[in-house]
Amino acid sequence: MPDQNPEAVRALLKPAAVRARAQEMLELGRAGRLLHFSVQPERLEACADYVLDTIRANYPTLDIPFHARWRHFVLAGDDRWQRLDASAGFANPAARGRAAYDLAVVSVLLDAGAGPDWRYRDAATGREIGRSEGLALASLDMFAAGLFSSDPADPLRADAVGLKRLDAAALAQGFQAGPENPLLALEGRAALLNRLGEELERQGLSRPGALFDRFAGEADTGTLRAAHMLGEVLATFGGIWPSRLTVAGVALGDTWRHPLIAPGEVTEGLVPFHKLSQWLTYSLIEPLQWAGIAVVDIDDLTGLPEYRNGGLFLDLGVIALKDEADRTKAHEVSSPLVVEWRALTVALLDEVGAVIRQRLGRSREELPLAKVLEGGTWAAGRRIAREKRVDGGPPLAIVSDGTVF
Repeated sequence: MPDQNPEAVRALLKPAAVRARAQEMLELGRAGRLLHFSVQPERLEACADYVLDTIRANYPTLDIPFHARWRHFVLAGDDRWQRLDASAGFANPAARGRAAYDLAVVSVLLDAGAGPDWRYRDAATGREIGRSEGLALASLDMFAAGLFSSDPADPLRADAVGLKRLDAAALAQGFQAGPENPLLALEGRAALLNRLGEELERQGLSRPGALFDRFAGEADTGTLRAAHMLGEVLATFGGIWPSRLTVAGVALGDTWRHPLIAPGEVTEGLVPFHKLSQWLTYSLIEPLQWAGIAVVDIDDLTGLPEYRNGGLFLDLGVIALKDEADRTKAHEVSSPLVVEWRALTVALLDEVGAVIRQRLGRSREELPLAKVLEGGTWAAGRRIAREKRVDGGPPLAIVSDGTVF
């Protein structure tokens, strides 16, 4: 029984478990045993070609950065974070790192699907930007304006007090959202930041940036492992997620049930993803690098099971719905269909990454998964969505509260 084996349950918080359960789902798919999807492995090569074409268009020199929130702060070549950093006059690298962590954590947590109709008007250029880039720019502007800080004299921070008192109305104003510019899950986003403030306070932390100091202190040899960072992210922020699965006293966050997975094992039926936590971990790597700390074994983290990466495989036929009627329905994130889709996405990202490295003659160290995602599968998923659907939306409708996708 899992209640008698908490260590087996805690193992589900590691990226190795995400990868192993995803691979198990892929093997079930190849055997034709999944409930909702079939797998067409012969289409993987064409999918890799499509991703390679996208990579070469976006990064012709193959100098690809990591898939991280920092990419979304760049608008038409203008890096808004660098501009804010230059004007802030941070006292030292640690102060800069804390502010960067505050921004990254809040911005990532606000980065759920925006919906097809929402736009953010950039004051500097007059441009209207939607989706992840719009959400990122809005969160950066809110951060610069001190919305997440409780201290008017120190606006460039997000702290427990400021996050706890934030309400949906203030967030709506920051996102320029309203009846004419609807943003999905606004209440859910505000509640998530409120819980972040509460969780920080419960742990005796004044701000998310305290995690930068912890990592810097742990990197006594000048290096830090990415999987360790994910473990700390899950431990520090795990309490903010809406009540989901808790087994043996372990809150499992972005972990869901599927009836065919791991039969007979202690953690039978449990499929972990930790998508937002891994996306956040990817985004916390660069501020450490700016401070001279090397992060190693980044490929221990997995691909991100969200609708751009997942849509890539569905739109290009690497996976296919067994019942086409499912395209017209809205699916809960807890449904076996969505669990299958997300797990297949994680496993297939590893496979397409291996094909791309082989085609380019690059090693895992030279082209880690974080660069394949950025170059890459996420951009290719958006590209194929625009080719197939007028609004560029995902191929499946997901009922989301703003804390998963």
